[in-house]
Amino acid sequence: MALDQSFVGRSYPPTEPYEVGREKIREFAEAVGDANPAYTDAEAAKALGHPDVIAPPTFVFAITFKAAGQVVADPRLGLDYSRVVHGDQKFAYVRPVRAGDLLTVTSTIETIRSMAGNDILDIRGEVHDQNGEHVVTAWTKLVARGAEEA
Repeated sequence: MALDQSFVGRSYPPTEPYEVGREKIREFAEAVGDANPAYTDAEAAKALGHPDVIAPPTFVFAITFKAAGQVVADPRLGLDYSRVVHGDQKFAYVRPVRAGDLLTVTSTIETIRSMAGNDILDIRGEVHDQNGEHVVTAWTKLVARGAEEA
């Protein structure tokens, strides 16, 4: 069943604030194998002009993907999550994510289209800090595979 096209442009309420911690940044940097000292050493980050350690660029995926869950869970949209695969991810930064940031995400459905029996959903996540300043925009592409024919 095709997704409801009237949902294009729909935004969902901002998430509760996520506090970015130094330890979470360190754990993430280690998990992705990035030894950049700006991710683990406050003095190294300060030498680069940052007030504290910064996060690797893909760090915000965890919070933007979780925020996209509001879209996925909306029963009126008609998305069968059991058939969904992650198709693409991209980010556009205004500034790096820093330890101590309190980030909220507002998710908006940018496009819905069908291709080869699959539904493709593009979700934009606008990430803002505790001062309301824009930090990064993340785009998540979800592909809902078409039902298999018997």
